[in-house]
Amino acid sequence: MYWKATDETLARSVTVLTFATGFPRVAEVITAARVASRLNDPRFPQVFDVEEADDLPYVVMEWVVGESLLDMLSEGPLDPPRAVALVLEAAQAVTAAHAAGLAHLRLDPACLHWTPGGGVKIAGLGIDVALTGPGLTGPGLTEGEDAEDPSLADTRDLARLLYAALTGYWPGQPGSAGSEPGLLPPAPETDGNLCTPRQVSAGVPAGVDAVTCQALFQRPSRYGPALSTPAMFADALASVAPPVPIPFASSPASPMTASTRGYGPNGTTNPYPAADTAPGFRDGSGYRRPPSKRSAVSRTIIGVVVVLVLVVAGVAGWTLTRGSRNSASPAPGRTQSTSPAATAVELLKPVGANSFDVYGNDGGNEDAAAAPYAIDGSTSTAWHTDYYFGSSTFGNLKPGTGLILNMGKKVRLSQVKVQFGTSCCTHVEIEIGNDATPDAAALRTFTALQSSDTAAGVTTFNVSSDATGQYVLIWITDLPPRAGYSGQYQALIYNVILQGSAPSQSG
Repeated sequence: MYWKATDETLARSVTVLTFATGFPRVAEVITAARVASRLNDPRFPQVFDVEEADDLPYVVMEWVVGESLLDMLSEGPLDPPRAVALVLEAAQAVTAAHAAGLAHLRLDPACLHWTPGGGVKIAGLGIDVALTGPGLTGPGLTEGEDAEDPSLADTRDLARLLYAALTGYWPGQPGSAGSEPGLLPPAPETDGNLCTPRQVSAGVPAGVDAVTCQALFQRPSRYGPALSTPAMFADALASVAPPVPIPFASSPASPMTASTRGYGPNGTTNPYPAADTAPGFRDGSGYRRPPSKRSAVSRTIIGVVVVLVLVVAGVAGWTLTRGSRNSASPAPGRTQSTSPAATAVELLKPVGANSFDVYGNDGGNEDAAAAPYAIDGSTSTAWHTDYYFGSSTFGNLKPGTGLILNMGKKVRLSQVKVQFGTSCCTHVEIEIGNDATPDAAALRTFTALQSSDTAAGVTTFNVSSDATGQYVLIWITDLPPRAGYSGQYQALIYNVILQGSAPSQSG
């Protein structure tokens, strides 16, 4: 049975797992807890103490604060961006556990939590399956299914978690109840087969639906092969993840609110109940955590620092401006001009970004939702093409695809700096034009400014052309290898910085 207790030495709440007299799997649970204690990953509750005394064996673990996925689903399914963000981080955590030689084997909606700090916490690593008995009989499995492959078992359960988050149903085995009592209703079926998430909820993006099915049903799709490991599932899910526009919202709940876990007499309460939580974004993969609350003193100190920085910046800017006016030498790398245009070059900020997949079959959309990541100023977020098999020329399916930036007005470029992925090499052209319609006719109206067949990492394109236009096109004609995947190709763009001037300024 699980209990909430207080560690009086450190003044913290802990979870204590005790065992009924005669419980037959004490040794297995104690062993699993000791193994789990070796994993130093904040996404899993820490095991503090394990006691194997014959009279009173117990396990002491971190008390998890935060809503479980089961709690969240009490008000209906999550919207797709939140569902994907939650399960993606869970998949990355399970991937790390597998890399350390550990598997969960009992993932369900009650063990996955979103913490007040804005991240996941996965309870029961190895321990829950030891409590339930031999065989990898996860919440959606029949006895012995995937029993020889812990990696596959966890992958399919991660897909079940995503299915549940997207639909509010639990996808057990076809033709069976498919879920433990007290969890979620079984997923609907058609002709004896489970419906896909998109069949249950039309709002599920096609890419997310495909990745879920690649892992859950172990079948390939146009997005790639079947996914048999948590790492494969995490990478595939990241490639189709929609952006999260707002934080996870958590409904207030009493710290002692509990969900049924099914351990002990009468269904022992969930050892990780919901508590009041603060909204937050997850770190990495394009999501940011909002700043934490600070004391009045901290805000005052920060305010003073900001003022000092602004003063220093102002003095430095005045000095540089004064120096540039008094200097007769040209800026490095540029040809000196006697016209005022020499001082008109400035940083240009796009007002929008989109994919420009003129040869695609999906209306010009290749990861269009993530296109703004390429101009958000962050090097931790990225736009990417789809990934293709067998050939770097888009699997021999089309001659190219692109990312198009709306400058809001006609501009003349002097330099474009693009941060690609680290894999070499992306073949790319920088072009400029005035028609953003995603079709071949519009593409032909663009003027090529500069190109590279060796683009990787930060690549600089110096432009000497006088051509102008409202739209800057980064046109990709050959893809680099996809890191970690043999025979797959994909291009990434993390950041784009543009310099130039408006034609009215440059004469």
